[in-house]
Amino acid sequence: MPERKRVAVLADSDTRWKWGALTARRLVPDHQLTGFLLRGRATPTARQLGEVGVRADRLSEVTCAEFLAEIERERYDVVVLALVGGAVQAVLHGARALWPAPARRPVLVTGYVGVVYEKLADGLLLRHGADLVLANSRHDAQRFRAVYEGVGADAAAVTETALPFLGGAPYEPAGSRAHTVVFAVQPSVPDSRADRAYLLERAAGHARRHPDREVLIKLRSKPGEHTTHLEEQPYQRLAEKVPGGLPPNCRLVYGNMGEVLDGTDLLVTVSSTAALESLHRSIPTAILTDLGIREALGNHHFLGSGCLASWDQLDSGLLPTGDPVWLAAQGVLPAAGPDRATDGATDGATDGATDGAAANRPTGRATDGAAGADAYAVARAKVAGLLAATRLPSPAPYYTRTTAPGYLPGILARHHLAPDGTPLPGAARPAAGESRLRRRLRGHLREAARGAYRHGVQRVAPVIRRLGEL
Repeated sequence: MPERKRVAVLADSDTRWKWGALTARRLVPDHQLTGFLLRGRATPTARQLGEVGVRADRLSEVTCAEFLAEIERERYDVVVLALVGGAVQAVLHGARALWPAPARRPVLVTGYVGVVYEKLADGLLLRHGADLVLANSRHDAQRFRAVYEGVGADAAAVTETALPFLGGAPYEPAGSRAHTVVFAVQPSVPDSRADRAYLLERAAGHARRHPDREVLIKLRSKPGEHTTHLEEQPYQRLAEKVPGGLPPNCRLVYGNMGEVLDGTDLLVTVSSTAALESLHRSIPTAILTDLGIREALGNHHFLGSGCLASWDQLDSGLLPTGDPVWLAAQGVLPAAGPDRATDGATDGATDGATDGAAANRPTGRATDGAAGADAYAVARAKVAGLLAATRLPSPAPYYTRTTAPGYLPGILARHHLAPDGTPLPGAARPAAGESRLRRRLRGHLREAARGAYRHGVQRVAPVIRRLGEL
């Protein structure tokens, strides 16, 4: 019986942990999963991890330098970097310092947790250097390759897949049960108190106009918790100030999004990735236009989707459905058409791999639709080919001290790495020799500091901002 592959996932928030762990499951179905949470402001709580519902064989909190020491000390076959771009870049340069020449090292995989609607070039170039940069759709794959090729960087790592958490039963109309409307909120979209209060009041108003419906405000986190993005104006606190309070058929809910969607008849959001999960299941989905269609809101990503609508239209009974062509391009439904059938799944390879790695690298263009029966077939084949190689080349990020001398050192320094990617003195704290009491005390102090930071973001910062506007 073949030995199970060892996979490490490094994540910096609850949603990225979900993406990383489920991506690992798709890429290496039979694996031993070790999870690492990158220490920072968005490190998820136990409640958030439990809500995600994806478990690891072992889970621990680390710094970037500690993680690099771990993958040097322990033999991992695949490392999934479910992080913001700057953190990915730091790990890639750290890995380059660990393996400056072709060597037996882990396959490095990264990507995006959802809709990519801002900082496209910046985020992609910070991810360049991984063996696989996963794109969640044909549309994203084309954009990713264009960015890399536009700066003269190797684009072979771009690999078309789909969001790993797309799934669930197809939508069935409510029938005898109450018609359920779910408003999927976002931590930072919109960001102003007035706009967030407006959307919440419109959701409450929809519930009042339709007493036969149940309106659920689906929350991402509790006050004091952080996710991928900062939430300065939690809906929980805004709900306390809704004129007249929330009606009986409108309430705040938590929980796994997939489970919430099981009973949803209309999903409403500004630009949440939950919209793609909903559309994948053919649930009527509305992308709100009340605050305009703007890049800052991310709802411009849904142009052509057939889902753009306002609360006024929803109040009048509109139930938007997705445009099949748009859905196919976004990797939400199986793509169809002769143009897809001509893409080779095992064509030429990227240069640089040694001892057979290149011969095992497909191009990263999926066949028969990346969201079809097996959206990860091409990615899985690429990983298998890299694992079969005797040695892999040293990671080669686009950003170096030559191409970005005024940018890269600052990114690495934030993660306590020197400009050459090696840990700064004292960055990796050895666990051996430290008493259990000292480790526990350090953990409590860290949690206290993190709590103070979150309190400052959600309580103090808004007050100071309002005072500055007087």
